[in-house]
Amino acid sequence: MSSTAQAQSGSWSAFLKSIASFNGDLSSLTAPPFILSSQSLTEFSSYWSTHPNLLVAAASETDPAKRSLLVLKWFLSTLKHQYASRSEQFGNEKKPLNPFLGELFLGSWNDEAGKTTLVSEQVSHHPPATAYCIRNDKTGVQLEGYNAQKATFHTTIIVKQIGHAVLTIPVGDKKEPEHYLITLPSLHIEGLVFGAPFVELDGASHITSSSGFSAKIDYSGKGWLSGKKNSVIGTLTPTGKDKEVLYNVTGQWTEKLEFYSGPAKKNSKSTLVDEYDAANAKQTELQLTPVEKQHPLESRRAWAKVAAGIQSGDMDAVSNEKCKIENAQRALRHKETSDETAWKRRYFTAVPVGTKDPVLEKLGAAGGVALDGERDKTGGLWRFDAKKAEAADAEKLSDAEITTLEKEVLGQ
Repeated sequence: MSSTAQAQSGSWSAFLKSIASFNGDLSSLTAPPFILSSQSLTEFSSYWSTHPNLLVAAASETDPAKRSLLVLKWFLSTLKHQYASRSEQFGNEKKPLNPFLGELFLGSWNDEAGKTTLVSEQVSHHPPATAYCIRNDKTGVQLEGYNAQKATFHTTIIVKQIGHAVLTIPVGDKKEPEHYLITLPSLHIEGLVFGAPFVELDGASHITSSSGFSAKIDYSGKGWLSGKKNSVIGTLTPTGKDKEVLYNVTGQWTEKLEFYSGPAKKNSKSTLVDEYDAANAKQTELQLTPVEKQHPLESRRAWAKVAAGIQSGDMDAVSNEKCKIENAQRALRHKETSDETAWKRRYFTAVPVGTKDPVLEKLGAAGGVALDGERDKTGGLWRFDAKKAEAADAEKLSDAEITTLEKEVLGQ
């Protein structure tokens, strides 16, 4: 074994011991250098739309049940990129950078679906939460949501995802908004003992539509004796009528998925209505502004020196550059407390306490989402603010303003 491999093995063993003895949220632990990612969690919002054509497909369907099926297909198509793309690319799951408050990740996809834009913003730091909005210009389809993670250890790392997403599809000649409330699966980390961690999903998630249909997706993995890695089964039913299965899906979210009409017990070639090859589906590349032209708080620009250190293996540089950002953030929070002010979010606004969110009021009970959106665990019930977005997109910063932001927010 090489000296590098021995060092990594020792570092990994020490990390596993620290996990096993840690009581609390594991996200605060420092991971071994070779398991660190140069990617921030704010970038993960982009995984929702690696296939814009699937995201908008339901907008051209006139039948509401079939629209719900297309939404289910799109959702399942996102899982591979959300939860397996990093381990496939790097050989194991990496620990992402923890975003700072106000961090941004902006981009767009341009393909046959037209232009689809992404806004991702770290809207809360204690507790940490990321909000996002994805909009397709041609169809008016919009996805917005927010999420946080809480990681604990019990024989393995268990991650509970907190938050939800709302997909809005303009329907018919009048473009009436149809809403889909989407919950997030739980997950755990496999492969820890071997130093090659990867994500496996478990439990269930739900998609509940304002048109009266609900999908339930159950996740499972490979056990000691049976089962396949990344397995999923799902059903689409009228809301509240779980036994009236209109469609079902089965397969692996990293490989092949098959969609059938009716319940699973009747699955055959004659009831097969659609297929999806997750392993070979081509994704549309996200377009980003060149780093030097990005807003100073955009992820790739803000973390550039940290990312360079991770990629070159210079962990002293990583530590020094991370400390600059973390110290600046602490100083900024202290100043805000002293001045009785709050950080201004650029693209999102929290629904005021005591105000009802119309989507959760209508779909929350059926979809298993609390009316308050678990705001106490995510720093707020966050919604995209179009007026804020218009102002933010039109803003032109002077060189002096950029310098001030980099100094006060990033410690540069």
